[in-house]
Amino acid sequence: MTGNGTGDVEALREEIRRTRVELGETMELLAARADVKARLRESAAQAKGRMREQAAQTMARVRGQTAGQARFAREQAAGKIRLARAHGQGQGGSVRRGPLPWAAVAAGAVATMVVLLIVRGRRR
Repeated sequence: MTGNGTGDVEALREEIRRTRVELGETMELLAARADVKARLRESAAQAKGRMREQAAQTMARVRGQTAGQARFAREQAAGKIRLARAHGQGQGGSVRRGPLPWAAVAAGAVATMVVLLIVRGRRR
């Protein structure tokens, strides 16, 4: 302390300044807690970010599963094609001489005759 009392005054002013700063910080914290809209917006933004992250993870997982399933289906189809070709090469002669082509030709001839008879009947 000095004889004229300036040291005490300066110390008091410094303490008042610190108290004002602390009071200002406290008021800002209280105002932030009281601002419900801002807190809701912040909460919504956080939830939105979490949802986007979860959606991205789910999409990556689904794409991986789909790619695996598509590869499996292609392999199965290729195996069936190879089996059908092998089976067809052994049965090639009997398929070519089978009754189906002759039945189709006969059905076509009958249909042509019916159409011709109908057309002739209308002309009379």
